[in-house]
Amino acid sequence: MKRRGGYGSLLAAAFVLALPFADADPARALDLLSDSTPAKVTVRQIDQFKIGRSDTQFGALTYLGGLELISPDRNVGGLSGLISLDDGGQILAVTDNGLWFSATVDQTPDGKPVGISHARYSEMRDKTGRALRKGSGSDTEALTIDGDTVLVSAERVNTIYRFPWPLKTGNERLIGELALPAEIRSLRGTKGMETLALAPSGSPIAGTLIAIAERGKTGDDDLPGFLITENKVEHFTVVRSDRYDATDGAFLPDGTLLLLERRFNLRDLVGMRLRRFAADSIRPGANLKGDVLMEADYGNQIDNMEGLGIHQDASGRTILTLISDNNRSILQRTLLLRFVLGDG
Repeated sequence: MKRRGGYGSLLAAAFVLALPFADADPARALDLLSDSTPAKVTVRQIDQFKIGRSDTQFGALTYLGGLELISPDRNVGGLSGLISLDDGGQILAVTDNGLWFSATVDQTPDGKPVGISHARYSEMRDKTGRALRKGSGSDTEALTIDGDTVLVSAERVNTIYRFPWPLKTGNERLIGELALPAEIRSLRGTKGMETLALAPSGSPIAGTLIAIAERGKTGDDDLPGFLITENKVEHFTVVRSDRYDATDGAFLPDGTLLLLERRFNLRDLVGMRLRRFAADSIRPGANLKGDVLMEADYGNQIDNMEGLGIHQDASGRTILTLISDNNRSILQRTLLLRFVLGDG
C-alpha cells in the first residue's frame, strides 16, 4: 500500500477492521484446523538441555524437557511464531511459507512435553480463498491473538494480516491487512517484522500492538520497534548486541515483555538468548536494553529458535515454550523446548 499523506490517512483504513486491540484468552482448549491436512509426527525426547549434563537451571529458567519433532512431510517445518493454548496442551504456529500448524502437546502434570499428537496444517488464504504461498506475502513469522481475530506478520512485504479467530477449520480467509506507515513497510526484506505481541490488560500500554524487526538497516544498528495503537504508530528501539537478531516475543500478564533472540552465522555458529523488558520501560522513544534471562549456544540443545509461547499453569507458574525453524533442511531440527520462568 502506497503512503498517501500522514499516519492518520494510513491508519484510518487499518483500524476500521477491528480496533482497538482487545485481550484474548489463549488458555482455553480449542478445536483448531479441523478441516486441514493431518501430519505424521514422531518425537525424540530431549531430557538434557545442556549436552552431556543433567543441569536443569539456566539463568532464570528451569528446564522442563523438550522434543525433537520428526516428520517425513516437508510442510511440518519452517515453524516460526508460536502461541501456547490450553494450559500448554496445544500449540498453534505459522510457517515461513504461509501455513498454519497446530498440534496437541502431550505433557506430564508438571508440564514436561512427552509427545505430539493430532498434528495438522493448512494453507493461509487471502480474501479470495487463494493460498498465500502462491503470492509474495507468504513469509509469515509471528502471530498474536486479538479478541476474535488473530494477527500475523509477514516479512519481505512487511505487513500484518488479520484472520478470524479461532481457526476452526483452517480454511478461514484473510479479513484484511493493517495499513502501516512507510517506516514499517520499508524494513529490510528478510530482516523485517519478526516479533508481534499484544500488550495485556495488566500493562501500562494495554491494548497496544508491539512489532519488532529482526534487524536494523545494518548489523550495527539497534532493532526497530513500533507501538501500534488505534490512532497512531510510535517508535522505540531495542539494543542489538553480540550479533543477536529478534525472532519472537510475548507479554507476561503484568506487561513485562520477553524477547527471543537467535544468532545463526559462521562466526558464532548457533546461539539463543531470552531478554526481559520491564513493563514501564516500553514507551515511545525508548532504547530498550533489558536483562538477559538465559543464553545458550551449540553446547545446548538448540537450533534456529524462532517461536515463543507463554502460558500460566494451574499452580500459577509461568511456562515458556520455544520452537525452532528448521528451514525444511535435513541439516537442521525442529525442536520444542519448555522452561519454567523463576523470579530471576
